[in-house]
Amino acid sequence: MAESPSLIAYKVVFCALGCFMLATLVYTMVTDGSPFRVELLTPWMIATLIDFYVNVVAIAVWVVYKESTWIKALMWVVLLVCFGSVATCAYITLKLFNISSQDPKISLRQLLLREDHDCHAKCSSIILGRVVFSTLGVFVLAVVVYTVATDGLPFRMDLLTPWMAATLIDFYINVLVISVWVVHKEPTWISAFIWICLLICFGSITTCAYIVIQLFRLSLQEPMYKVLSSTQAKLGSTSSSK
Repeated sequence: MAESPSLIAYKVVFCALGCFMLATLVYTMVTDGSPFRVELLTPWMIATLIDFYVNVVAIAVWVVYKESTWIKALMWVVLLVCFGSVATCAYITLKLFNISSQDPKISLRQLLLREDHDCHAKCSSIILGRVVFSTLGVFVLAVVVYTVATDGLPFRMDLLTPWMAATLIDFYINVLVISVWVVHKEPTWISAFIWICLLICFGSITTCAYIVIQLFRLSLQEPMYKVLSSTQAKLGSTSSSK
């Protein structure tokens, strides 16, 4: 059975993005040296890294949910922390190949959810998620406001060092990954577009706000995995894409 065009597109896109990010890291390291230098830690680089790793936390939570064992989950979380979007793209690509080998006609829902997704999360997990991501969102907002107040706006050419550029590319590849989930989740293309614009402009502040909103839409009795599921089909979508 032939694979669906959307599945092939996902494989190509995430494989290409992962390779592009890896090439960017290698090139930056060759031309600008190691990133582990104190002089690189400008106020805006620190703020960007915090923003970046809060998005990594959101992706890592999904990875932990997806994996069947804690050892595999921990391994992937470590890779996400160390290699950022390279690990994100590698993980998604591997999952796509793994799932498509079982069923070429997979949907995005099958990628997002684990096979035994019928297990229910405890009420405390939903409450914990609300508290954690609310706290992280407020923390990043405070960091951004503080950095603007003490170091000025970030839209300056002197801030765009080679490693800052590489970090921003890394950051926005992860934003793209989160945007795919947002598009899947939102009931209309207009609301999805608005959320993606907010993700591009405000980064992990928007990520945290979006996750918290979705968690508050769940009752404490509903299974946690429903936060990943689409609410309803967009205009022009078929019922099979839900």
